[in-house]
Amino acid sequence: MVLPPPAPDRGGAAQPLLETRGLVKHFPIRGGLFGRQMGEVRAVDGVSLSVRKGETLGIVGESGCGKSTTARLLMRLLDPGAGEMIFDGEPVGRDDLGGGISLKEYRRQVQMVFQDSYASLNPRLPIEDTIAFAPEVHGVPVAEARERARELLAAVGLAPAQFARRYPHELSGGQRQRVNIARALALRPRLVILDEPVSALDKSVEAQVLNLLVDLKESFGLTYVFISHDLNVVQYISDRVLVMYLGQVAEEGPVDEIYSRPAHPYTQALLASRPSMDPAQRRTEPPLTGDPPNPVNPPSGCRFRTRCPFAEAVCAEIPPIAATLSPGHTAACHMALPGSGHSKAGGIAA
Repeated sequence: MVLPPPAPDRGGAAQPLLETRGLVKHFPIRGGLFGRQMGEVRAVDGVSLSVRKGETLGIVGESGCGKSTTARLLMRLLDPGAGEMIFDGEPVGRDDLGGGISLKEYRRQVQMVFQDSYASLNPRLPIEDTIAFAPEVHGVPVAEARERARELLAAVGLAPAQFARRYPHELSGGQRQRVNIARALALRPRLVILDEPVSALDKSVEAQVLNLLVDLKESFGLTYVFISHDLNVVQYISDRVLVMYLGQVAEEGPVDEIYSRPAHPYTQALLASRPSMDPAQRRTEPPLTGDPPNPVNPPSGCRFRTRCPFAEAVCAEIPPIAATLSPGHTAACHMALPGSGHSKAGGIAA
């Protein structure tokens, strides 16, 4: 059996596959006798990004910066409080207004691989049935869905005759993650969102899964959004990198530029925190001190200013806007924007 082709490309290579504009997700905090809203957690606060066709966009940042919430918004497991999502030129979830794409069709073309390989599988279903479930829901006959599941098991390196009728508890962590990847590919999606897919794996298994993802991307013509806190993994697999801090985009650009010439002080601190095998280059002091501010009450102006060694008065008064340093490379920092009022304004060049 030959798998059906993915949905057609509607806008050509120049049109982004997925765009978000001002994506917002705040979680209410309730308390008191009547459960009234006492505040809100600003998990994602105005994220705009663009995912080009055929690329891997890496998203990095500290724990709590909004990476996983962004992933769930992109998958539409959460509804955004504000903002807009455009998939290949069509608004997502607005098909009732005409010219949009329904959530059902969107979720057929966009799939997700989660961090916890065991919790995301049904412990009562053999893995063959788990992979075949989504095609069956979308109208594929049972026999054809099972055959597709076996082909995908083979594609991710698990022999169907040996693994098809096993249950999740009979597999290792790396094998379970391969099953999750196979399940994500069962509907022939165009975009796969990977939320910390290798962070729970041993390093040797991690390398195998990363190489598998690279091969599958080429074989199936996929586009990836790869979310991780591991900077080395993101550097290996990504074409472009988006750096998040406290629910907002701090810097975005090609992976080589971000890693060789980081412009935002937060990106510089992240890259400086990577361990070095060279004793002469080991740090005795942390490049970044303190904890991220409370997302319930973030700092005024630039959200990184409370931990930034270059912070000045303008950083507390005015939120920075993204300044273009080179084609495709932007940084939301007053030092990167000429005329911003910072003493080092315009002093950053990519």
